[in-house]
Amino acid sequence: MPQDFDDKIDRQINEFKAQEEEALASVLASSRYNIPYVDLSATTIQNEALRLIDEAEARRIKVAPFKIFGKEAHIAILSPGDDDTRAYLEDLSRKGYIVISYMASHASLERAWGRYKEISFAQESRRGGLDVSAETLIELKDRIKSMDDVQKIAEEITASHDIHSTSRLLEVILAGAISLQCSDVHVEAEEKRTRIRFRLDGVLRDVLFLEPKAYHLLNSRIKLIAGLKLTITTRAQDGRFSIFINSEEISMRTSTVPGEYGESIVMRILDPKSIQVDLANMGIEPKLFQIIDAEIKKPNGLILITGPTGSGKTTTLYAFLKKIYTPEIKMITIEDPVEYHLTGITQTQTEPGYTFLDGLRAALRQDPDVIMVGEIRDAETAGIAVESALTGHIVFSTLHTNNAAGVIPRLIDLQVNPKILVSALSLSIAQRLVRKLCKVCKVERPVAPEEEALLRKILKGAGDAGKNLAAYNLTVDAPIKLYTAPGCPKCNNTGFKGRMGIFEAILTDEEIEKIIPTNPSEREIKRVANKQGIFNMQEDGVVKILSGITSLEEVQSVVDLTEE
Repeated sequence: MPQDFDDKIDRQINEFKAQEEEALASVLASSRYNIPYVDLSATTIQNEALRLIDEAEARRIKVAPFKIFGKEAHIAILSPGDDDTRAYLEDLSRKGYIVISYMASHASLERAWGRYKEISFAQESRRGGLDVSAETLIELKDRIKSMDDVQKIAEEITASHDIHSTSRLLEVILAGAISLQCSDVHVEAEEKRTRIRFRLDGVLRDVLFLEPKAYHLLNSRIKLIAGLKLTITTRAQDGRFSIFINSEEISMRTSTVPGEYGESIVMRILDPKSIQVDLANMGIEPKLFQIIDAEIKKPNGLILITGPTGSGKTTTLYAFLKKIYTPEIKMITIEDPVEYHLTGITQTQTEPGYTFLDGLRAALRQDPDVIMVGEIRDAETAGIAVESALTGHIVFSTLHTNNAAGVIPRLIDLQVNPKILVSALSLSIAQRLVRKLCKVCKVERPVAPEEEALLRKILKGAGDAGKNLAAYNLTVDAPIKLYTAPGCPKCNNTGFKGRMGIFEAILTDEEIEKIIPTNPSEREIKRVANKQGIFNMQEDGVVKILSGITSLEEVQSVVDLTEE
Protein backbone atom coordinates (compact mmCIF):
# COMPACT_ATOMS: atom_id res chain seq x y z
CA MET A 1 0.00 0.00 0.00
CA PRO A 2 2.73 2.56 0.88
CA GLN A 3 4.49 1.72 -2.40
CA ASP A 4 1.25 2.31 -4.37
CA PHE A 5 0.81 5.61 -2.55
CA ASP A 6 4.39 6.67 -3.36
CA ASP A 7 3.88 5.75 -7.02
CA LYS A 8 0.70 7.84 -7.13
CA ILE A 9 2.52 10.83 -5.59
CA ASP A 10 5.38 10.44 -8.09
CA ARG A 11 2.90 10.38 -10.98
CA GLN A 12 1.19 13.51 -9.72
CA ILE A 13 4.52 15.30 -9.29
CA ASN A 14 5.53 14.34 -12.83
CA GLU A 15 2.17 15.57 -14.16
CA PHE A 16 2.62 18.93 -12.38
CA LYS A 17 6.15 19.23 -13.78
CA ALA A 18 4.88 18.51 -17.29
CA GLN A 19 2.10 21.11 -16.92
CA GLU A 20 4.61 23.67 -15.63
CA GLU A 21 6.93 22.99 -18.57
CA GLU A 22 4.11 23.53 -21.08
CA ALA A 23 2.97 26.70 -19.30
CA LEU A 24 6.53 28.08 -19.31
CA ALA A 25 6.97 27.34 -23.02
CA SER A 26 3.66 29.08 -23.77
CA VAL A 27 4.60 32.17 -21.74
CA LEU A 28 8.09 32.44 -23.29
CA ALA A 29 6.64 32.03 -26.79
CA SER A 30 4.36 35.05 -26.43
CA SER A 31 6.23 37.32 -24.03
CA ARG A 32 9.90 36.86 -24.96
CA TYR A 33 10.06 35.50 -28.51
CA ASN A 34 6.73 36.62 -30.02
CA ILE A 35 6.15 33.35 -31.88
CA PRO A 36 3.26 30.84 -31.62
CA TYR A 37 3.33 28.04 -29.05
CA VAL A 38 2.46 24.45 -29.95
CA ASP A 39 1.72 21.40 -27.80
CA LEU A 40 2.66 18.41 -29.95
CA SER A 41 0.78 16.02 -27.67
CA ALA A 42 -2.44 17.50 -29.11
CA THR A 43 -1.22 18.03 -32.69
CA THR A 44 -1.01 15.68 -35.68
CA ILE A 45 2.62 15.03 -36.62
CA GLN A 46 3.12 14.26 -40.31
CA ASN A 47 5.71 11.66 -41.27
CA GLU A 48 6.35 13.68 -44.42
CA ALA A 49 7.41 16.66 -42.30
CA LEU A 50 9.82 14.62 -40.18
CA ARG A 51 11.67 13.64 -43.34
CA LEU A 52 13.01 17.22 -43.56
CA ILE A 53 15.72 16.29 -41.03
CA ASP A 54 17.08 13.00 -39.68
CA GLU A 55 16.44 11.99 -36.08
CA ALA A 56 20.01 12.43 -34.78
CA GLU A 57 20.30 15.97 -36.17
CA ALA A 58 16.79 16.88 -34.96
CA ARG A 59 17.69 15.79 -31.43
CA ARG A 60 21.04 17.60 -31.57
CA ILE A 61 19.62 21.00 -32.50
CA LYS A 62 16.31 20.38 -30.67
CA VAL A 63 13.81 20.91 -33.51
CA ALA A 64 10.88 18.88 -34.83
CA PRO A 65 9.17 19.53 -38.19
CA PHE A 66 5.55 18.45 -37.65
CA LYS A 67 3.54 19.69 -40.65
CA ILE A 68 4.08 20.46 -44.33
CA PHE A 69 1.45 22.30 -46.37
CA GLY A 70 2.61 23.03 -49.92
CA LYS A 71 5.87 24.90 -49.41
CA GLU A 72 4.99 25.87 -45.84
CA ALA A 73 7.12 24.04 -43.25
CA HIS A 74 5.85 24.16 -39.65
CA ILE A 75 8.75 23.61 -37.22
CA ALA A 76 8.62 23.16 -33.44
CA ILE A 77 11.76 24.45 -31.69
CA LEU A 78 13.02 24.47 -28.12
CA SER A 79 15.10 27.68 -28.21
CA PRO A 80 14.64 30.36 -30.91
CA GLY A 81 17.92 31.96 -29.84
CA ASP A 82 20.06 28.87 -30.47
CA ASP A 83 22.61 29.37 -33.29
CA ASP A 84 22.20 25.83 -34.71
CA THR A 85 18.41 26.21 -34.71
CA ARG A 86 18.61 29.54 -36.55
CA ALA A 87 21.05 28.07 -39.08
CA TYR A 88 18.69 25.15 -39.77
CA LEU A 89 15.66 27.43 -40.29
CA GLU A 90 17.67 29.70 -42.60
CA ASP A 91 18.79 26.65 -44.61
CA LEU A 92 15.15 25.58 -45.06
CA SER A 93 14.31 29.09 -46.29
CA ARG A 94 17.13 28.94 -48.83
CA LYS A 95 15.67 25.68 -50.12
CA GLY A 96 12.43 27.50 -50.92
CA TYR A 97 10.34 26.65 -47.86
CA ILE A 98 8.17 29.21 -46.09
CA VAL A 99 9.23 28.50 -42.50
CA ILE A 100 6.72 28.93 -39.68
CA SER A 101 8.37 28.26 -36.30
CA TYR A 102 6.65 27.44 -33.02
CA MET A 103 7.91 27.31 -29.43
CA ALA A 104 7.56 23.84 -27.88
CA SER A 105 8.52 22.11 -24.66
CA HIS A 106 11.16 19.37 -24.50
CA ALA A 107 8.40 16.82 -23.80
CA SER A 108 6.61 17.91 -27.00
CA LEU A 109 9.77 17.46 -29.03
CA GLU A 110 10.34 14.02 -27.51
CA ARG A 111 6.89 12.98 -28.72
CA ALA A 112 7.77 14.05 -32.27
CA TRP A 113 11.19 12.36 -32.15
CA GLY A 114 9.47 9.16 -31.08
CA ARG A 115 7.69 9.10 -34.44
CA TYR A 116 10.97 8.49 -36.30
CA LYS A 117 10.44 4.74 -35.69
CA GLU A 118 7.48 4.92 -38.07
CA ILE A 119 9.57 6.85 -40.61
CA SER A 120 12.07 3.99 -40.70
CA PHE A 121 9.28 1.54 -41.43
CA ALA A 122 7.87 3.83 -44.12
CA GLN A 123 11.24 4.05 -45.88
CA GLU A 124 11.58 0.27 -45.69
CA SER A 125 8.15 -0.12 -47.27
CA ARG A 126 9.04 2.18 -50.15
CA ARG A 127 12.11 0.09 -50.86
CA GLY A 128 9.67 -2.82 -51.09
CA GLY A 129 7.87 -1.04 -53.95
CA LEU A 130 4.82 0.31 -52.08
CA ASP A 131 5.33 3.94 -53.05
CA VAL A 132 2.61 5.97 -54.79
CA SER A 133 4.16 6.78 -58.16
CA ALA A 134 3.23 10.09 -59.77
CA GLU A 135 4.23 8.74 -63.20
CA THR A 136 1.90 5.77 -62.82
CA LEU A 137 -0.90 8.06 -61.65
CA ILE A 138 -0.50 10.21 -64.76
CA GLU A 139 -0.58 7.14 -67.00
CA LEU A 140 -3.64 5.72 -65.25
CA LYS A 141 -5.37 9.11 -65.28
CA ASP A 142 -5.17 9.08 -69.08
CA ARG A 143 -6.55 5.52 -69.27
CA ILE A 144 -9.46 6.00 -66.89
CA LYS A 145 -12.49 7.68 -68.44
CA SER A 146 -15.29 6.11 -66.39
CA MET A 147 -15.97 4.23 -63.16
CA ASP A 148 -16.17 1.02 -65.18
CA ASP A 149 -12.53 1.57 -66.18
CA VAL A 150 -11.55 1.87 -62.50
CA GLN A 151 -13.34 -1.37 -61.69
CA LYS A 152 -11.84 -3.24 -64.65
CA ILE A 153 -8.22 -2.21 -63.96
CA ALA A 154 -8.59 -2.80 -60.18
CA GLU A 155 -9.97 -6.31 -60.74
CA GLU A 156 -7.05 -7.13 -63.04
CA ILE A 157 -4.59 -6.04 -60.33
CA THR A 158 -6.26 -7.97 -57.49
CA ALA A 159 -6.45 -11.09 -59.67
CA SER A 160 -2.71 -10.92 -60.47
CA HIS A 161 -1.61 -11.53 -56.82
CA ASP A 162 1.50 -9.48 -57.54
CA ILE A 163 3.64 -8.60 -54.52
CA HIS A 164 3.09 -4.92 -55.31
CA SER A 165 -0.65 -5.24 -55.96
CA THR A 166 -1.65 -3.18 -52.91
CA SER A 167 0.36 -0.17 -54.05
CA ARG A 168 -0.97 -0.50 -57.60
CA LEU A 169 -4.54 -0.86 -56.37
CA LEU A 170 -4.22 2.37 -54.37
CA GLU A 171 -2.75 4.10 -57.42
CA VAL A 172 -5.75 3.01 -59.53
CA ILE A 173 -8.23 4.20 -56.88
CA LEU A 174 -6.54 7.59 -56.51
CA ALA A 175 -5.96 8.10 -60.25
CA GLY A 176 -9.57 7.14 -60.98
CA ALA A 177 -10.98 9.52 -58.38
CA ILE A 178 -8.78 12.40 -59.60
CA SER A 179 -9.48 11.71 -63.27
CA LEU A 180 -13.25 11.60 -62.71
CA GLN A 181 -13.07 14.79 -60.57
CA CYS A 182 -14.48 13.10 -57.48
CA SER A 183 -14.35 14.89 -54.13
CA ASP A 184 -13.99 11.90 -51.79
CA VAL A 185 -13.00 8.22 -51.74
CA HIS A 186 -14.73 5.99 -49.16
CA VAL A 187 -13.23 2.65 -48.09
CA GLU A 188 -15.88 0.88 -45.98
CA ALA A 189 -15.30 -2.49 -44.29
CA GLU A 190 -18.36 -4.77 -44.29
CA GLU A 191 -18.89 -8.28 -42.88
CA LYS A 192 -17.76 -10.27 -45.93
CA ARG A 193 -16.28 -7.62 -48.24
CA THR A 194 -15.09 -4.03 -48.46
CA ARG A 195 -16.93 -1.41 -50.47
CA ILE A 196 -15.05 1.34 -52.36
CA ARG A 197 -17.19 4.37 -53.23
CA PHE A 198 -16.48 7.67 -54.98
CA ARG A 199 -18.39 10.89 -54.29
CA LEU A 200 -19.05 12.37 -57.72
CA ASP A 201 -21.00 15.62 -58.03
CA GLY A 202 -22.07 15.25 -54.41
CA VAL A 203 -23.46 11.70 -54.75
CA LEU A 204 -21.75 8.47 -53.63
CA ARG A 205 -21.33 5.74 -56.25
CA ASP A 206 -20.12 2.16 -55.76
CA VAL A 207 -16.91 1.52 -57.71
CA LEU A 208 -15.64 -1.90 -56.63
CA PHE A 209 -15.61 -4.47 -53.85
CA LEU A 210 -12.55 -6.05 -52.20
CA GLU A 211 -11.88 -9.26 -50.30
CA PRO A 212 -11.06 -8.82 -46.57
CA LYS A 213 -7.35 -9.62 -47.11
CA ALA A 214 -7.03 -6.91 -49.79
CA TYR A 215 -8.80 -4.45 -47.48
CA HIS A 216 -6.34 -5.00 -44.61
CA LEU A 217 -3.33 -4.45 -46.89
CA LEU A 218 -4.94 -1.33 -48.42
CA ASN A 219 -5.82 -0.02 -44.94
CA SER A 220 -2.19 -0.34 -43.80
CA ARG A 221 -0.86 1.29 -46.97
CA ILE A 222 -3.17 4.32 -46.67
CA LYS A 223 -2.41 4.77 -42.96
CA LEU A 224 1.32 4.51 -43.62
CA ILE A 225 1.52 7.23 -46.27
CA ALA A 226 -0.95 9.47 -44.39
CA GLY A 227 1.21 9.42 -41.25
CA LEU A 228 -1.33 7.50 -39.14
CA LYS A 229 -0.43 4.90 -36.51
CA LEU A 230 -0.87 1.39 -37.86
CA THR A 231 -1.46 -0.09 -34.41
CA ILE A 232 -4.36 2.21 -33.48
CA THR A 233 -7.65 0.74 -34.74
CA THR A 234 -10.05 1.56 -31.89
CA ARG A 235 -10.14 5.34 -32.17
CA ALA A 236 -10.40 7.95 -34.92
CA GLN A 237 -7.28 9.33 -36.60
CA ASP A 238 -6.68 12.15 -39.07
CA GLY A 239 -3.76 12.47 -41.48
CA ARG A 240 -2.73 13.87 -44.82
CA PHE A 241 -0.49 13.15 -47.79
CA SER A 242 0.20 14.81 -51.12
CA ILE A 243 0.50 13.69 -54.72
CA PHE A 244 2.32 15.77 -57.32
CA ILE A 245 1.00 15.40 -60.86
CA ASN A 246 2.63 17.53 -63.56
CA SER A 247 4.16 19.75 -60.82
CA GLU A 248 0.70 20.35 -59.33
CA GLU A 249 0.08 19.32 -55.71
CA ILE A 250 -3.09 17.43 -54.87
CA SER A 251 -3.55 16.91 -51.13
CA MET A 252 -5.43 13.94 -49.72
CA ARG A 253 -6.95 14.58 -46.29
CA THR A 254 -7.44 11.20 -44.64
CA SER A 255 -9.80 10.23 -41.82
CA THR A 256 -10.30 6.85 -40.15
CA VAL A 257 -13.01 5.80 -37.69
CA PRO A 258 -13.42 2.36 -36.08
CA GLY A 259 -16.31 0.22 -37.28
CA GLU A 260 -17.83 -3.15 -36.49
CA TYR A 261 -15.91 -4.99 -39.23
CA GLY A 262 -12.87 -2.74 -39.54
CA GLU A 263 -11.96 0.90 -39.95
CA SER A 264 -13.85 3.16 -42.33
CA ILE A 265 -11.44 5.35 -44.31
CA VAL A 266 -12.38 8.53 -46.14
CA MET A 267 -9.88 10.36 -48.32
CA ARG A 268 -10.91 13.92 -49.24
CA ILE A 269 -9.32 15.00 -52.53
CA LEU A 270 -8.17 18.61 -52.30
CA ASP A 271 -7.48 19.40 -55.94
CA PRO A 272 -6.64 23.11 -56.43
CA LYS A 273 -8.41 23.04 -59.81
CA SER A 274 -11.72 22.34 -58.08
CA ILE A 275 -11.75 25.82 -56.49
CA GLN A 276 -10.53 27.69 -59.55
CA VAL A 277 -14.08 28.77 -60.25
CA ASP A 278 -14.57 32.26 -61.55
CA LEU A 279 -17.26 34.17 -59.68
CA ALA A 280 -18.96 34.94 -62.99
CA ASN A 281 -19.32 31.21 -63.80
CA MET A 282 -20.91 30.00 -60.57
CA GLY A 283 -24.51 30.31 -61.71
CA ILE A 284 -25.19 33.67 -60.02
CA GLU A 285 -27.96 35.55 -61.81
CA PRO A 286 -26.95 38.91 -63.38
CA LYS A 287 -28.58 41.29 -60.88
CA LEU A 288 -27.18 39.42 -57.87
CA PHE A 289 -23.75 39.22 -59.49
CA GLN A 290 -23.64 43.01 -59.84
CA ILE A 291 -24.62 43.43 -56.18
CA ILE A 292 -22.02 40.92 -54.93
CA ASP A 293 -19.33 42.43 -57.15
CA ALA A 294 -20.02 45.88 -55.69
CA GLU A 295 -20.29 44.76 -52.04
CA ILE A 296 -17.10 42.68 -51.89
CA LYS A 297 -15.08 45.59 -53.27
CA LYS A 298 -16.17 47.97 -50.50
CA PRO A 299 -13.58 48.83 -47.82
CA ASN A 300 -15.67 47.48 -44.94
CA GLY A 301 -18.74 45.43 -44.16
CA LEU A 302 -19.87 41.93 -43.15
CA ILE A 303 -20.86 39.46 -45.88
CA LEU A 304 -22.28 36.13 -44.69
CA ILE A 305 -22.97 32.93 -46.62
CA THR A 306 -25.39 30.31 -45.30
CA GLY A 307 -26.12 26.77 -46.37
CA PRO A 308 -25.73 23.17 -45.20
CA THR A 309 -22.45 21.25 -45.22
CA GLY A 310 -21.41 20.49 -48.78
CA SER A 311 -23.31 23.39 -50.36
CA GLY A 312 -20.19 25.07 -51.76
CA LYS A 313 -19.79 27.86 -49.20
CA THR A 314 -15.98 27.52 -49.03
CA THR A 315 -15.67 27.65 -52.84
CA THR A 316 -17.77 30.84 -52.88
CA LEU A 317 -15.67 32.45 -50.14
CA TYR A 318 -12.46 31.59 -52.01
CA ALA A 319 -13.97 33.04 -55.19
CA PHE A 320 -14.63 36.30 -53.30
CA LEU A 321 -11.03 36.43 -52.04
CA LYS A 322 -9.56 35.76 -55.49
CA LYS A 323 -11.86 38.33 -57.09
CA ILE A 324 -10.67 41.19 -54.88
CA TYR A 325 -7.07 40.12 -54.22
CA THR A 326 -4.32 42.59 -55.03
CA PRO A 327 -0.79 42.83 -53.55
CA GLU A 328 -1.80 46.18 -51.98
CA ILE A 329 -4.15 44.63 -49.40
CA LYS A 330 -3.60 42.21 -46.51
CA MET A 331 -5.89 39.18 -46.40
CA ILE A 332 -6.08 36.70 -43.51
CA THR A 333 -8.21 33.57 -43.20
CA ILE A 334 -9.12 31.44 -40.18
CA GLU A 335 -10.24 28.03 -41.44
CA ASP A 336 -11.14 24.58 -40.12
CA PRO A 337 -9.07 23.17 -41.72
CA VAL A 338 -7.09 24.98 -44.43
CA GLU A 339 -7.91 22.90 -47.48
CA TYR A 340 -6.48 24.90 -50.37
CA HIS A 341 -3.47 27.19 -50.44
CA LEU A 342 -4.17 30.63 -51.92
CA THR A 343 -1.16 32.60 -53.14
CA GLY A 344 -0.60 35.93 -51.41
CA ILE A 345 -3.11 35.26 -48.63
CA THR A 346 -2.18 34.46 -45.01
CA GLN A 347 -4.12 31.32 -44.08
CA THR A 348 -4.37 29.99 -40.53
CA GLN A 349 -6.03 26.86 -39.21
CA THR A 350 -7.99 26.22 -36.04
CA GLU A 351 -6.38 23.74 -33.66
CA PRO A 352 -7.09 22.61 -30.09
CA GLY A 353 -6.56 25.82 -28.12
CA TYR A 354 -6.83 28.02 -31.24
CA THR A 355 -10.50 28.57 -32.07
CA PHE A 356 -12.21 30.82 -34.62
CA LEU A 357 -12.51 33.38 -31.82
CA ASP A 358 -8.78 33.19 -30.99
CA GLY A 359 -7.93 33.39 -34.68
CA LEU A 360 -10.14 36.41 -35.27
CA ARG A 361 -8.63 38.26 -32.31
CA ALA A 362 -5.11 37.44 -33.52
CA ALA A 363 -5.95 38.40 -37.11
CA LEU A 364 -7.06 41.88 -36.02
CA ARG A 365 -3.54 42.48 -34.65
CA GLN A 366 -2.06 41.71 -38.10
CA ASP A 367 -3.25 44.94 -39.76
CA PRO A 368 -5.64 43.17 -42.16
CA ASP A 369 -7.87 44.70 -44.80
CA VAL A 370 -9.88 41.53 -45.46
CA ILE A 371 -10.64 38.74 -42.97
CA MET A 372 -12.28 35.41 -43.76
CA VAL A 373 -13.62 33.48 -40.76
CA GLY A 374 -14.59 29.90 -41.62
CA GLU A 375 -17.70 29.95 -39.45
CA ILE A 376 -19.41 32.10 -36.82
CA ARG A 377 -20.40 29.64 -34.08
CA ASP A 378 -20.79 31.67 -30.91
CA ALA A 379 -21.77 35.08 -29.55
CA GLU A 380 -18.19 36.30 -28.97
CA THR A 381 -17.07 35.50 -32.52
CA ALA A 382 -20.22 37.13 -33.91
CA GLY A 383 -19.62 40.24 -31.81
CA ILE A 384 -15.99 40.66 -32.88
CA ALA A 385 -16.85 39.97 -36.55
CA VAL A 386 -19.49 42.72 -36.46
CA GLU A 387 -17.13 45.15 -34.70
CA SER A 388 -14.41 44.38 -37.26
CA ALA A 389 -16.81 45.23 -40.09
CA LEU A 390 -17.46 48.58 -38.41
CA THR A 391 -13.77 49.45 -38.02
CA GLY A 392 -12.53 49.42 -41.59
CA HIS A 393 -12.39 45.70 -42.41
CA ILE A 394 -14.27 43.61 -44.92
CA VAL A 395 -15.28 40.35 -43.19
CA PHE A 396 -16.42 37.19 -45.00
CA SER A 397 -17.87 34.28 -43.02
CA THR A 398 -20.51 31.56 -42.89
CA LEU A 399 -23.46 31.03 -40.58
CA HIS A 400 -25.82 28.10 -40.07
CA THR A 401 -29.31 29.18 -41.14
CA ASN A 402 -31.75 27.72 -43.68
CA ASN A 403 -31.96 30.83 -45.86
CA ALA A 404 -30.72 34.39 -46.29
CA ALA A 405 -33.64 35.79 -44.25
CA GLY A 406 -32.49 33.74 -41.26
CA VAL A 407 -29.17 35.61 -40.95
CA ILE A 408 -30.51 38.66 -39.11
CA PRO A 409 -32.57 36.74 -36.48
CA ARG A 410 -29.62 34.37 -35.94
CA LEU A 411 -27.16 37.22 -35.32
CA ILE A 412 -29.59 38.88 -32.94
CA ASP A 413 -29.97 35.49 -31.20
CA LEU A 414 -26.15 35.53 -30.87
CA GLN A 415 -26.53 38.76 -28.86
CA VAL A 416 -25.40 41.16 -31.61
CA ASN A 417 -26.88 44.60 -30.94
CA PRO A 418 -29.47 45.23 -33.71
CA LYS A 419 -28.55 48.92 -33.85
CA ILE A 420 -24.92 48.03 -34.59
CA LEU A 421 -25.92 45.26 -37.00
CA VAL A 422 -27.67 47.84 -39.19
CA SER A 423 -24.33 49.45 -40.02
CA ALA A 424 -22.19 46.28 -40.14
CA LEU A 425 -24.13 43.72 -42.22
CA SER A 426 -23.81 44.35 -45.95
CA LEU A 427 -25.11 41.21 -47.62
CA SER A 428 -26.63 37.85 -46.61
CA ILE A 429 -26.34 35.03 -49.17
CA ALA A 430 -27.81 31.52 -49.08
CA GLN A 431 -26.80 28.80 -51.51
CA ARG A 432 -27.31 25.18 -52.49
CA LEU A 433 -25.59 22.97 -55.07
CA VAL A 434 -27.41 21.09 -57.82
CA ARG A 435 -26.07 18.75 -60.47
CA LYS A 436 -26.15 19.91 -64.09
CA LEU A 437 -27.81 17.71 -66.69
CA CYS A 438 -25.43 15.99 -69.10
CA LYS A 439 -25.45 17.95 -72.34
CA VAL A 440 -24.80 14.81 -74.39
CA CYS A 441 -27.79 12.70 -73.28
CA LYS A 442 -30.22 15.42 -72.10
CA VAL A 443 -33.75 15.05 -73.54
CA GLU A 444 -37.06 16.81 -73.04
CA ARG A 445 -39.66 14.97 -70.97
CA PRO A 446 -43.45 15.26 -70.51
CA VAL A 447 -44.72 17.78 -67.94
CA ALA A 448 -47.33 16.69 -65.40
CA PRO A 449 -50.20 19.16 -64.75
CA GLU A 450 -49.25 19.58 -61.07
CA GLU A 451 -45.65 20.30 -62.07
CA GLU A 452 -46.72 22.99 -64.53
CA ALA A 453 -49.03 24.57 -61.94
CA LEU A 454 -46.22 24.69 -59.34
CA LEU A 455 -43.67 26.20 -61.73
CA ARG A 456 -46.11 28.80 -63.12
CA LYS A 457 -47.01 29.89 -59.59
CA ILE A 458 -43.33 30.57 -58.81
CA LEU A 459 -42.80 32.34 -62.16
CA LYS A 460 -45.86 34.52 -61.54
CA GLY A 461 -44.55 35.49 -58.09
CA ALA A 462 -41.22 36.52 -59.61
CA GLY A 463 -42.95 38.48 -62.37
CA ASP A 464 -45.28 40.28 -59.95
CA ALA A 465 -42.22 41.37 -57.90
CA GLY A 466 -40.61 42.84 -61.04
CA LYS A 467 -37.76 40.35 -61.17
CA ASN A 468 -35.70 40.06 -64.35
CA LEU A 469 -36.99 36.90 -66.05
CA ALA A 470 -36.13 38.39 -69.44
CA ALA A 471 -32.41 37.93 -68.68
CA TYR A 472 -33.07 34.19 -69.18
CA ASN A 473 -35.45 34.66 -72.14
CA LEU A 474 -38.37 33.72 -69.89
CA THR A 475 -41.79 35.26 -69.30
CA VAL A 476 -44.56 34.43 -66.86
CA ASP A 477 -46.49 32.79 -69.74
CA ALA A 478 -43.45 31.01 -71.27
CA PRO A 479 -43.98 27.34 -72.30
CA ILE A 480 -42.98 24.96 -69.53
CA LYS A 481 -40.28 22.57 -70.74
CA LEU A 482 -38.65 20.02 -68.46
CA TYR A 483 -35.60 17.88 -69.16
CA THR A 484 -34.06 14.64 -67.99
CA ALA A 485 -30.98 12.62 -68.93
CA PRO A 486 -30.93 8.81 -69.03
CA GLY A 487 -27.14 8.60 -68.71
CA CYS A 488 -24.33 7.88 -71.12
CA PRO A 489 -20.58 7.05 -71.02
CA LYS A 490 -19.73 10.79 -70.94
CA CYS A 491 -21.51 11.25 -67.60
CA ASN A 492 -20.69 7.81 -66.11
CA ASN A 493 -24.31 6.84 -66.77
CA THR A 494 -25.56 9.24 -64.10
CA GLY A 495 -27.30 11.76 -66.38
CA PHE A 496 -25.39 14.60 -64.73
CA LYS A 497 -22.04 16.27 -65.33
CA GLY A 498 -20.74 18.95 -62.94
CA ARG A 499 -22.56 21.14 -60.42
CA MET A 500 -23.64 24.74 -60.05
CA GLY A 501 -25.11 26.95 -57.34
CA ILE A 502 -28.65 28.08 -56.60
CA PHE A 503 -28.53 31.38 -54.76
CA GLU A 504 -30.60 33.97 -52.95
CA ALA A 505 -29.43 37.11 -51.19
CA ILE A 506 -30.70 40.00 -49.11
CA LEU A 507 -28.96 43.35 -49.37
CA THR A 508 -29.02 45.50 -46.25
CA ASP A 509 -30.67 48.49 -47.91
CA GLU A 510 -32.69 51.30 -46.33
CA GLU A 511 -35.87 49.22 -45.96
CA ILE A 512 -34.03 46.31 -44.31
CA GLU A 513 -32.19 48.76 -42.02
CA LYS A 514 -35.53 50.11 -40.80
CA ILE A 515 -36.84 46.72 -39.64
CA ILE A 516 -33.63 45.25 -38.09
CA PRO A 517 -34.04 47.11 -34.75
CA THR A 518 -37.55 45.62 -34.41
CA ASN A 519 -36.12 42.06 -34.22
CA PRO A 520 -38.08 40.97 -37.33
CA SER A 521 -39.14 37.41 -38.16
CA GLU A 522 -37.89 35.60 -41.27
CA ARG A 523 -41.27 36.10 -42.93
CA GLU A 524 -41.13 39.89 -42.40
CA ILE A 525 -37.59 40.05 -43.77
CA LYS A 526 -38.57 38.01 -46.84
CA ARG A 527 -41.53 40.29 -47.55
CA VAL A 528 -39.36 43.43 -47.46
CA ALA A 529 -36.46 41.80 -49.36
CA ASN A 530 -38.78 40.63 -52.16
CA LYS A 531 -38.91 44.25 -53.38
CA GLN A 532 -35.14 44.22 -54.05
CA GLY A 533 -35.61 42.35 -57.34
CA ILE A 534 -33.23 39.49 -56.43
CA PHE A 535 -34.38 35.92 -57.12
CA ASN A 536 -35.03 33.79 -54.04
CA MET A 537 -33.82 30.18 -54.15
CA GLN A 538 -37.17 28.88 -55.42
CA GLU A 539 -37.15 31.33 -58.33
CA ASP A 540 -33.46 30.83 -59.11
CA GLY A 541 -34.01 27.06 -59.13
CA VAL A 542 -37.02 27.30 -61.45
CA VAL A 543 -35.13 29.55 -63.85
CA LYS A 544 -32.34 26.95 -64.07
CA ILE A 545 -34.90 24.16 -64.54
CA LEU A 546 -36.69 25.93 -67.40
CA SER A 547 -33.36 26.87 -68.98
CA GLY A 548 -32.56 23.17 -69.24
CA ILE A 549 -29.51 23.42 -66.94
CA THR A 550 -30.82 21.02 -64.29
CA SER A 551 -33.87 18.89 -63.56
CA LEU A 552 -36.95 19.57 -61.45
CA GLU A 553 -36.16 16.57 -59.25
CA GLU A 554 -32.62 17.83 -58.59
CA VAL A 555 -33.82 21.27 -57.46
CA GLN A 556 -36.57 19.73 -55.31
CA SER A 557 -33.90 17.68 -53.50
CA VAL A 558 -32.32 20.86 -52.07
CA VAL A 559 -35.11 23.53 -52.19
CA ASP A 560 -38.73 23.27 -51.01
CA LEU A 561 -40.61 24.63 -54.03
CA THR A 562 -43.97 24.43 -52.25
CA GLU A 563 -42.97 26.72 -49.35
CA GLU A 564 -44.90 29.97 -49.24
